[in-house]
Amino acid sequence: MSRSVGRHYEAVAEELLFDLGYQIIERNFTCRGGEIDLVCLEGEVLVFVEVRGRRDAEHGAAEETVGWHKQRRLLRAAWAYLIRRGLGEPACRFDVIGIDHRGARLYRDAFQS
Repeated sequence: MSRSVGRHYEAVAEELLFDLGYQIIERNFTCRGGEIDLVCLEGEVLVFVEVRGRRDAEHGAAEETVGWHKQRRLLRAAWAYLIRRGLGEPACRFDVIGIDHRGARLYRDAFQS
């Protein structure tokens, strides 16, 4: 996926999250273990958001591409984020946003650490 397409998907995701009351605090956090597309607050909960996009559903829904390997990379990146920001162990969760021809769908608490 090209950078411009990725940025478009992230902009769609940000708009959805904003409309739902999330506060976006960081975009594209990168570390050796991986990347987190968006870091947000929903109330007192720190939310790590993975944005997945597909042009069509020929090979399945976008959100279905967050398998165990990607989940593991997100977990490592989230730990790195908490350590770098000195946040300790706040209440946090992982959400996934799937975007395709049907629109954007949010999956709260998409997987457990």
